Amino acid sequence: MDHTSGNILENVMETITENLPKPKSVRFADGENSVSAQMNRLFGRQKSIHNILGGGKSADVLLWKNKKISMGVLSAATAIWVLFEWLEYQFLSLLCFGLGIGMIIQFLWSNASVLVNRSSSEVPRLVIPKELYANIAVFVGAEVNRFLDFLQDVATGKNLKQFIMVVLSLWAAAIIGSWCNFLSVLYFGFVAAHTLPVFYERYEDEVDSFIYSLLGHAQSQYKKIDKDLLSKIPKGNLKGKKIE
Repeated sequence: MDHTSGNILENVMETITENLPKPKSVRFADGENSVSAQMNRLFGRQKSIHNILGGGKSADVLLWKNKKISMGVLSAATAIWVLFEWLEYQFLSLLCFGLGIGMIIQFLWSNASVLVNRSSSEVPRLVIPKELYANIAVFVGAEVNRFLDFLQDVATGKNLKQFIMVVLSLWAAAIIGSWCNFLSVLYFGFVAAHTLPVFYERYEDEVDSFIYSLLGHAQSQYKKIDKDLLSKIPKGNLKGKKIE
């Protein structure tokens, strides 16, 4: 299954990139040594995708360094989304159902020795470490505080363009949230986080060239609109007259 899923992902990526323009490169030769310098990195990026994502185990999972772990994480998220979204299971019902099955298994395990006339064996017990709860709470709290600090820095900063972009992003997220529930938004974001980084890392030159071509086209269209329409709008006199 891992081999098949990996082949499907590679085929999808290759199909998408067939229509992307080829990147422009500049080659410098110095004797026997040659350096191929790719131009126009997206947003002036200097670091690798792995370093941007943190460079740890989470980055390895997002970039599919270990296909078994990445596929397992994505499959678990898909199973949870299917259970709650398609099959319409409720969390409380699913929790009670799972606990009931676990109790039945432990009951049969503990009484199996009596049924087969063998010595009793210790039933394994599931214990969640207390440190796990503390680590999760600290991580979630730190991320929430960092997000709030970012919003407040943008709101109190002098960068009007960044402020408008953040407000528009929140407005777009609110619209998307009205189309589907919070679980679906989390799942689609999770899938995007597990597909877009590895896609960009593998075809970064093609993606950079394609995005810059789109930005150039949008800029040319804006100049055309500004020349034909916006520049012809009369501007009023902002200086008020003195009132005697």
